[in-house]
Amino acid sequence: MPVVVIANPKGGAGKSTVATNTAGWMARQGHAVMLGDVDRQQSSRHWLGLRPPQLPTIRGWEVQRDHIVKPPKGTTHVVLDTPAGLHGKRLDEVMKIADLVLVPLQPSLFDIHATYAFIQELQRHKRSDRVRVGIVANRVREHTLAAEQLRHFLDELGVPVVAQLRDTQNYVQLAAHGLTLWDVAPSRVERDLPQWQPLTQWIAQA
Repeated sequence: MPVVVIANPKGGAGKSTVATNTAGWMARQGHAVMLGDVDRQQSSRHWLGLRPPQLPTIRGWEVQRDHIVKPPKGTTHVVLDTPAGLHGKRLDEVMKIADLVLVPLQPSLFDIHATYAFIQELQRHKRSDRVRVGIVANRVREHTLAAEQLRHFLDELGVPVVAQLRDTQNYVQLAAHGLTLWDVAPSRVERDLPQWQPLTQWIAQA
């Protein structure tokens, strides 16, 4: 059962956007997907509550009588949306079950500095040899100074950039209705779907 963890120590990096759309792609492939939200804001859980029932099913945690949560029976793929400030024991718990870690990163100096330290922590982790880590460059506006700074940083990081997603309101508008890129007509998101192709290929190798 592949477990994809979406993580970044800084809030507002786009973790929930990447998490929900990753889960949406998996569900569209016919997998039994659980989207687990371990962030205090519970953005992904709220998004699940908005999702139309006729769309491919994405389930949340199953809560047991003793309040222990676990994936629902039959789950084949798991996506975890994690909180800002993930480190220490909480990071250890996530790394124990992770197969892949996707790190959304925006082209801002503050995001770059915070993410650099986080990537170093991931690379030093005792399970780093068993968990694949990839960067998702998020909300990138081409031909800007910020995009160029991000490109230089990523070249030096030594972690693969598995996707570069443009800055668009499509994600905001879809999220407001519990939707993903794979739940609407391709013509509506024709500039966005190709940007996800290398990311989905990277996940499919798990």
